[in-house]
Amino acid sequence: FKPFQSERPTESTSWSFTPPLLQHTDFHLRHATGSETHVTWDDQQNINKFSNLNNRFQELQDEIKFTKEECENLEDASNELILTDEEVVRFQIGEVFAHVSIDEVETRLEEMKESSSKNLEKLEEEKDSVVSQMAELKKILYAKFGDSINLENE
Repeated sequence: FKPFQSERPTESTSWSFTPPLLQHTDFHLRHATGSETHVTWDDQQNINKFSNLNNRFQELQDEIKFTKEECENLEDASNELILTDEEVVRFQIGEVFAHVSIDEVETRLEEMKESSSKNLEKLEEEKDSVVSQMAELKKILYAKFGDSINLENE
């Protein structure tokens, strides 16, 4: 809380603090036609929830894209490993390359592909859940506010 003064400071001026709002504030949303719609606390919560879900949806899209690329890279590495005729290959562990037998590399690649695929499935399921929640909120919000609210991605 920031102190405020009603006039210029003098020796007799006292400082006071503004109290927090104890009640939720409602507001009105003006339509393009000039009419207003009352926005309740529940409406505000639905709008906030939609915004959070939309942000999570964007994050999930990025994570899914990254995970798909990771799966493709692992598949490419596995294919390249099939073509090699060496018994020992260089395998990157963190930032270091180690000489590892081809059998161990194949095993590790399969484990990594399986883990990556499971992660991708989990992300896709979460994305589907977020999309369905957003669709429900869109119905509710568009039913109340019509064209005065924009819930579409640009």
